[in-house]
Amino acid sequence: MARVRTAVVAAALIATVAPLTLGGPAAFAAASPAATAAAEIGAVVQEGGRLTVPAGEEGAVTLRFTATLAPGVRGPVSAVLRLPTALVEIAGGPPVSEDVIRSTCAVDGVAHGACLWDMPYQYDDRPVDPPSLALPTVTPAGTAAGTRTLAYTVTLDADQTAVVLGTPDARVELRDSAGASVAEGTVRLDFVRGTPPPDGRGAVHARDRSGVLWRYEGTGDVRRPFATRKRVGGGWNAYTAVTPLRSPDAAGHGSLVARDRSGVLWLYQGTGDPAAPFAPRERVGGGWNVYTAVTGAGRAGLVARDRNGVLWSYDSNHGSGGPFEPRQRVGGGWNTYDALTPSGYDDGVLARDRSGVLWKYDHPGYAPSVPFVPRQRVGGGWNAYTALAGTGELGRDDTPDLVARDTAGRLWLHQGVRKPVPGSGREHSLVPGPTRTLVGGGWNTYDLIF
Repeated sequence: MARVRTAVVAAALIATVAPLTLGGPAAFAAASPAATAAAEIGAVVQEGGRLTVPAGEEGAVTLRFTATLAPGVRGPVSAVLRLPTALVEIAGGPPVSEDVIRSTCAVDGVAHGACLWDMPYQYDDRPVDPPSLALPTVTPAGTAAGTRTLAYTVTLDADQTAVVLGTPDARVELRDSAGASVAEGTVRLDFVRGTPPPDGRGAVHARDRSGVLWRYEGTGDVRRPFATRKRVGGGWNAYTAVTPLRSPDAAGHGSLVARDRSGVLWLYQGTGDPAAPFAPRERVGGGWNVYTAVTGAGRAGLVARDRNGVLWSYDSNHGSGGPFEPRQRVGGGWNTYDALTPSGYDDGVLARDRSGVLWKYDHPGYAPSVPFVPRQRVGGGWNAYTALAGTGELGRDDTPDLVARDTAGRLWLHQGVRKPVPGSGREHSLVPGPTRTLVGGGWNTYDLIF
C-alpha cells in the first residue's frame, strides 16, 4: 500500500457531544401504534468482538457486521461509520497522513470496490466532524413486510499515523431514501502500533575480520529485530574508522564517512536503495589521522577527538565546497571517554567514560553556537560491552535504540526511552533504556559495528 508519510505520529483528540434537547408537553404524549411501528429501528451487530487494526505495514484486516432492518423499509439504504472523536492538528499539521486508512467494502458478498474515509481535522477554533467512512448504498432484497439483513465486509489497511485514532467505539447508522434512520449500532476497533515502514526502521552495519561489510535491516519486532543479513561488499578493512553521519534505515537512506590508513576521509552517500545502500565514495580530504575518534553527530554533522582530548565539530555544509564547514572547537577533556557513537534519530552523541558510565550529549535543536547541550547521565555498567552502536528505531515505540556486544560475542538490544531532563528547559532526552533483549550470539566475528 502506498503511504504518504508525515512527521507527525501523535495527536490530541476531542470528543464531539451532541446536546440533548427536550420538547414541550406534546413531546410526552402517547404515540399511536402506527407511529411506533414507523419509528422502529433495526440493530447493527459486529462479528467477532473488538477488531485489532495494526497501524503499520501488516496490511488489511477485515471488519464484519450485520445490520438488521425493521419491517417496512423500502428502497435504497445508505450507511456511514463514524468515529466518536474529532481530530485536532498538532505541530502545525495534520495528525494523520493523507491516506491513513484504505478500505474496500462488500455488502451481502457483492464487492463495491474502494470506499472512502473523510478525515477532517481542526486547525482553528471552528469545530469539525469526526472521521467517517461512507459505506455503499444498496437496496435490500426480500419482501417489505419481512425482517431483512445486510451483511457488511470492510477491509481496513492503516498506516502508522492511524495509531492516534486509539480504541474507538464507532457508530454505524443506516438511513432510508427519506433520510430516516433504519438501523444503528456500534463496532469496536483498536488501532495499535504496527510495523513501521522501511524508512522508519533502523539498520546496523558490521565489518567482519576479512573486511566484508554486512547490513542488518530492522524488522520492527524487538523479538526478532533484524532480517537476514545482506552483504554490502568487501575491502572495508582499508579503513581505520567508519561512522554514520545520519541514522541508517531499512529503506537504504543514511550516509557514512570512512577514514583510510593514510588519514584520508571518504564520504559514502546513502542511495535510498537497500540492495545497494551507498553510492561510490567521494574524497573529503586528508589529515584525519590526527584524530583518535571520529563519529557522526546527526544534525551537528561530524565530531572528532584529537590526541589531546579536544573535541572538534565539523558542521554539515549544505552549500558548495565540500560536505563540511571548517572545524570548530567544542572543548577539552574528551579523553575521559573510551567509546563514542552516534545517537539514533540524529539528535546527538552517546559517550562511555572509563568507569563504564554512559552519557548523552543532545543536539540543541536550533542553530547553536555549540553543538551540544550539557550532558545527561544515562547509567552505569556499560563497560560490560566491547562495542556500542546507536541506531534508529528497531521496535515500534518511536524512539531510537542501541545495540551492544558483550565479551562473549552476544549482541543485546537496549530500547530507547524518554528520560526527563529537570531544570534544562527541555521536555526529555532520548536515551538507551536499562532493559535489554538478547539478539543473538556470534558477533565476535565482527571487528566493527555501527
